Amino acid sequence: MEFLPLLLVIFASIFQGSFGLGMKFMAPLKWEAWWLVHSVFALILIPTTWAYIVVPDLFNVVTSASSGAIITAMVFGALWGIGGIMFGKSVPYIGLSLTYGIVMGVCSAAGGLIPYFTADNPTQSPAFPYVIGGVIIMLVGVAITAYAGVLKDKIQGAAQGKINLKAGLTIAILSGLLSAALAIGFAKGKDIGALAEAAGAISRNGSLAIWVVVLWGGFIVNAGYSIFLLAKNNTWSSFSTPQASKAYMWSIGAALLWFGALGIYGQGATLMGAIGDVIAWPIMLGLSLIVGNIWAYLNKEWENAKKPFNIMLLGVLVIIIAVVIMSYSKTVG
Repeated sequence: MEFLPLLLVIFASIFQGSFGLGMKFMAPLKWEAWWLVHSVFALILIPTTWAYIVVPDLFNVVTSASSGAIITAMVFGALWGIGGIMFGKSVPYIGLSLTYGIVMGVCSAAGGLIPYFTADNPTQSPAFPYVIGGVIIMLVGVAITAYAGVLKDKIQGAAQGKINLKAGLTIAILSGLLSAALAIGFAKGKDIGALAEAAGAISRNGSLAIWVVVLWGGFIVNAGYSIFLLAKNNTWSSFSTPQASKAYMWSIGAALLWFGALGIYGQGATLMGAIGDVIAWPIMLGLSLIVGNIWAYLNKEWENAKKPFNIMLLGVLVIIIAVVIMSYSKTVG
């Protein structure tokens, strides 16, 4: 059973690395229409339904939590939502590959280290050198993979707008920091998970009650931004676009994969104990980067880019080494 927590995080990374496939099938819906549907399912309907099934008296559990715990969880969820919007704003300045690499690197490091350094006497833990070393090696792996993506884009002549490195880097770093709020919100919501367990939920399922509250905050930002764009661009008619059923299906399918990743990650992190708040997040994001590149390879996105592909494989190897080191930290923590 000791391997179960890590196995759950690995499964979560597969889902996390796969949900983006749905974004290739938005047409004929406008982005804001597709994203609003996706947000309703990913942030409200699926998390609440899953939690309702496995957490006895879910709504009483949530409402019995202190207002401070609820507000804190929702605020971190909202910050994550802002981070996601900033991701999209950074891409036109520095390109998708570089933006993705920076955001993934900052998000994985901040999402693991902030909970770690807010715990009691983190530097005194036997796991300290393994956690820090693992995160640093993970950052190196993500950087190598991002560099490979940038080279690939250059070789393939990927379209890119006017470069503004300073603005793009600033926005991407902020996006990474804010995106890490999802992991921090989960760590801060442990009181809600404890209430779920007290109501009769098994330990790993108590985590689902936390996500329900955190994602309310994320939904407010994501839905609000989508509605703003629908009004600004006058694209409400996109919902009734003919032959949009495939786009709707991919929007919902991507939502299932996205929250499937988050829900399973939460279970794995919970079973890891206190160290789970630290190592599970970077492990999931690092492995999901590998999964995403596997899908990219299968979709021939690395075609005619042999050198960048080999560099990407090096990055994958470094990420795997980081995962092994951080997984080992659980045995000494």
